[in-house]
Amino acid sequence: MERFAAEFAGELASETMLVEGVNDESETIDAIARFLARLRPRTAYVAAPTRPPAEACVRPASEAALNHAYQRFAETLPRVELLTGFEGTAFGTTGDLEADLLGIAAVHPLREDALAALLARGGAERSLVDRLIERGDLKEVRYRGRTFYVRPVAQAPSEPPAGEEEP
Repeated sequence: MERFAAEFAGELASETMLVEGVNDESETIDAIARFLARLRPRTAYVAAPTRPPAEACVRPASEAALNHAYQRFAETLPRVELLTGFEGTAFGTTGDLEADLLGIAAVHPLREDALAALLARGGAERSLVDRLIERGDLKEVRYRGRTFYVRPVAQAPSEPPAGEEEP
């Protein structure tokens, strides 16, 4: 990372996801801040999990830990931003709403209100989502009191072994 940062000619950014019990202790945050100071990113993002994580045991760090990280990073870095809330419902559509939903859900869980807004912008009914769930292309999950839609891992495209064709 240090070599990349030294050679990279563009604008470098970092994102540090703080997870309770993993990297939210004061000493760890201080060590991360020292490391980032060596990388010298233009912007350092401090994040907390806001969507369903891959592991059910993952919990966001406390507000105190997030604040400590923000303050500590800001001591040596030019710009620090928190990523701790809902990103909004402003997803765009290409006109192929099914492909758009599956593409977004493949990248990150799609919150129910964001999905509803996307359906409304695309002029589609909830039945599209119900069909995708029934077909196994989308899965509904609950996280911290909210409903999200994700692509099941089994639905990720896979390549056949070398020399074999897909059926």
